[in-house]
This record gives sequence, C-alpha cells and structure tokens, in this order.
Amino acid sequence: MPRPAPEILAFGEAMTLFVAETTGDLADVQRFERRIAGADTNVAIGLARLGFHVGWLSRVGADSFGRYIQRTLEAEGIDCRHLQRDEQHPTGLVFKARAERGEDPHVEYIRRGSAASHLCPEDAADVDFGAARHLHATGIPPALSASARELSLHMLERARGAGASVSFDTNLRPSLWQSERVMCETINALAAKADWVLPGLAEGQRLTGLETAHDIAGFYLDQGAQAVIIKLGPEGSYYRSQAESFTVDGFRVSEVVDTVGAGDGFAVGVVSALLDGLSPRAAVRRGNLIGAQAVQVLGDMEGLPSREHLNALEAALPSLD
Repeated sequence: MPRPAPEILAFGEAMTLFVAETTGDLADVQRFERRIAGADTNVAIGLARLGFHVGWLSRVGADSFGRYIQRTLEAEGIDCRHLQRDEQHPTGLVFKARAERGEDPHVEYIRRGSAASHLCPEDAADVDFGAARHLHATGIPPALSASARELSLHMLERARGAGASVSFDTNLRPSLWQSERVMCETINALAAKADWVLPGLAEGQRLTGLETAHDIAGFYLDQGAQAVIIKLGPEGSYYRSQAESFTVDGFRVSEVVDTVGAGDGFAVGVVSALLDGLSPRAAVRRGNLIGAQAVQVLGDMEGLPSREHLNALEAALPSLD
C-alpha cells in the first residue's frame, strides 16, 4: 500500500558534512567524521523525530555523497519521494572545524554549482500540497540561485493557497547574495507569505533597519504574519502577535559544545508545539528548550530529541499556569 503524502513539507540543500576530529586550523586536520548538514534538513529531522510525517524536496548529485544523504535522511524517517538525483551537478560539501569552549566553529563550503543550487519550480510538480498540513521554509534556498528563489516563492504560495500553515526562518547567508538590498527585499517578500516568522534579533535588525524585537515583530505583522518569534540567544526569545507579546527566558546551559544548529532546534520546538496545539508561550518555551539541547552536543542535528525524550524534558519543567 502506497505511503500517504507527507503532512509536513520542507525543502532546501542538504550537504555532506565533514567535522574535524581535532581542534585547530582545518589545514592541519588529518581526520574528519562524516555527517550531514543543512538548516532545512535539521528542522525536517527534528520534526520527524517527534513523530511527524515529513517530506523533503531537494536535489543531490548522482554521487556517493548524494546516496549517503538520502540514506541518512530515510534512516531518520524522512520521506524522500521528492529528492531527485542530478546527473549533471555534484552534491554540496561542507567542512567544519572543531571549536573550543563553545566558540562558533569555522566552516568552509564547497557548494557553488551544486545540484541543490539548480532547484526550480518544476521540481515540485508532483507535490501534493492539498495533503500538506504545514510547510517549513528558510532564507537559504532563495540565496542559492535565481531558480531556487523561484522554487521558494512557488512552495510558499502553493502551500498557503492549499490551506497549509507556513513557518519561515530567515536564516541569512549574506555571502551567497549578490547584494544586501536584494537579500533584504527577497527575504522580506517571502516572510510576508508566512504565518510564523522566526528571525534572530540581529537578522531582524539587518532585514528591517529597526532595533528592538518589538518593532521588528511589528514590521512582519504589518506584512501579514500571524506571529513573529525572535531568537535572542542565551536570553531566550520574544513572541508577538496582534493579540499579545512576551519574552520567555532561555535555559541555562552548563557547557556549550557546538552552537551550529541551535536556531534550527528552536524552530523544531516552536513549530512542533504550535502543530501540537499548544499555547504560544508553551511553543516558545519548547523552542528555547530544544535550542538549549542542540548546543550541548557536537553536530548540527545530533541534539534534537525524540518525542519520548522531549516528553521527559517537558515533564520536569514547572507549569506555565
């Protein structure tokens, strides 16, 4: 019997990640551990671990790295029916240094001309948007190429037109854009098509020219968002809708091991909680909670919890009443 169409859709670029086994300059590192990387796949994996049926749309090269990515995603329970093998272009690669004392690790990408950079609206021709409950998107695919930008717009418009909710994490990658103006205009136009917008504070300042979390949230609410949830780093996060606004403190972490993926963990927490029907305050707290889990382990998505683990973590928290 054919598997039902995914209830949650995500799309973007997954890359094969090589993490240094020792600290120091990447030029001096002799051994690396192979994993996968990508903000969009981090969120897809996090939601799949919580029991959601997640579909992933992308391209990988017809190479061993592409096969590795597909096998890894499928082992996580991701539905890869919309993952295509590109015979003409390679899978993107990323190399990450091992950071010391919780510092942001140095990362180097080999992704120019990758298979995923050739994504286009035609790649979504077989997607059943009518079966989708939710779409999660980020600002990374539109930075890859003009055709991937068209796909991003297509995905958001089709999902919203079909009645699915849409979350959008701005996830700025300035080095991939031709100009600051094009980046800001494009990201803000896509955010205007989302229900839940999730920028970091510095990202929001850069995109809107506004300073405070309150004003940044107001900018996106005026564009049509239902709610804006702004990441404040260790301090927690800020929520604002037309009905309410509040800040939820972050969770204290005794040792920060790897900061990469913290924002993706936050998105997993917020989106999963809202889809679970929890209150906005509970959703923001879950986002903070999973983000804090993510920074305590090495790797981009290794700290994302299973549903059982999340239930245990939340059971130990004080009531929000």
